[in-house]
Amino acid sequence: MNRRELIGGLCGAAAWPLAARAQQPDHMRRIVVLMNTGSENAEARAGVSAFEQIMRDLGWTDGRSLRIDVRWGENDPDRSRRYAAELVALSPDIILASGTVSVAAMKSVTRAIPIVFVQVSDPVGAGLVTSLARPGTNVTGFMNFEYSFSGKLLELLKQIRPQLARAAVVRNPANPAGIGQFSAIQALAQSLRIEISAVDVRDTGEIERAVTALADAGNSGLIVTPSAGESMHFGRMIELAAKYKLPAVYSDRFNVADGGLISYGPDRIEQFRRAAGYVDRILKGDNVADLPVQAPTRFQLVINLKTAKALGIDIPATVLARADEVIE
Repeated sequence: MNRRELIGGLCGAAAWPLAARAQQPDHMRRIVVLMNTGSENAEARAGVSAFEQIMRDLGWTDGRSLRIDVRWGENDPDRSRRYAAELVALSPDIILASGTVSVAAMKSVTRAIPIVFVQVSDPVGAGLVTSLARPGTNVTGFMNFEYSFSGKLLELLKQIRPQLARAAVVRNPANPAGIGQFSAIQALAQSLRIEISAVDVRDTGEIERAVTALADAGNSGLIVTPSAGESMHFGRMIELAAKYKLPAVYSDRFNVADGGLISYGPDRIEQFRRAAGYVDRILKGDNVADLPVQAPTRFQLVINLKTAKALGIDIPATVLARADEVIE
């Protein structure tokens, strides 16, 4: 073997391990997820599944190149804070958080780990980001809607009950979004000459007393905002609306599928799919502070005609024509 062959052989041998290492998959990355609902919430489970599916489509395999750990905050700020500390202790590469309470809990324990959120109404007002275009922090994600959207729920209620004189807005006062949504509805109510009151979801008894009083007043309806919280409250509100034959408007399709009358709101599952795209980009090197907060691109109007019949309500043809889905 001549000198040139010897040097070439040695160089090739030295380079081979580097090439082999380059072909190996990256070390397993870790994503932690903090949901704002309980694990029994069908929509929330569907959202997590949609996120996991898009991550697989993007080449990340749970258990091989990726590990995903999920915790369920159950709309409890104290529980969310405990889980936030627990999840950050796992040293994840990135965090996915659903809902304002969950995001705030995660941000309170880390300013370094990237956080991608879904289902947050006012990230600037809640202090999660400095601006929508350039978040400027370790947080970015996908908004539910702007507060002005909440007024559309009142407009919809007025369309299906033209004689509407008063409406109760069901909200979670512990959630900053609950206050903003109520203010937007109240501002529009003045021009529609509708009396507005707030129902806080502190406990089921408070909800029942407020709905009973509303029904006794007549020409009334319910607006159930996204901040209203736990699934057990949603279920009870659907029952009370049926009991007192009150029209109720929700922002979530799942409430209508469970027997609610009508809903108008963003496609929440789509937010999880879009969030997976951001997570993929950050894992591949994009700076979270440079990714703009995005608004919903798709809204759904869903009507349950079986419920409408039980309530004795004739849904106007103009509203039916706009529906994305009619449950019969």
